[in-house]
Amino acid sequence: MNRFKIGLPAPAVLALIAFLTATLTGCGAGQISQMATQEPAVDGNKVTFNNVALRDVHIRAAQSSDFIAKGKTVDLVLVAVNESPDTSDRLVGITSDIGTVTLTGGDGRLPASGMLFIGTPDGQNVAPGPMDSNNAAKATVTLTQPITNGLNYNFTFNFEKAGQASVLVPISAGLTSSQA
Repeated sequence: MNRFKIGLPAPAVLALIAFLTATLTGCGAGQISQMATQEPAVDGNKVTFNNVALRDVHIRAAQSSDFIAKGKTVDLVLVAVNESPDTSDRLVGITSDIGTVTLTGGDGRLPASGMLFIGTPDGQNVAPGPMDSNNAAKATVTLTQPITNGLNYNFTFNFEKAGQASVLVPISAGLTSSQA
């Protein structure tokens, strides 16, 4: 006589094992890792369209009163990345509801697999220079209406090949407070 023998039929044992295996292995299925969706800690907004990715798009302006008055000029800062490995593009214009955007200091070329730096990133004395596959320019906005921190302002970027994309752009004071 065997006291430890349990009289379960073989199909029931197999079903129990299959149930426990499916239950225990399915606990994390379908969940998204927190690191997989974490956004970078930058001041600006972003948009991706037709092989062009605009990153850290923001207006740099230190605000010392309730608003930045119309007639003032502020800098637009961003990085444009060409995700196409073989097709160059060119930034032909930027428009905004808050003023006239002027692009200077470069021709707006966006090399294949390269970057176009607009403005000087925070913490740097000069804009990243044109390296092998990069280009640099400066964009200033002459305000036609007052702007203030806490709001986002619509900008439309027009590229020769990628077309147009609009993005809501915040104001960032940056690391220094030299403009008002």
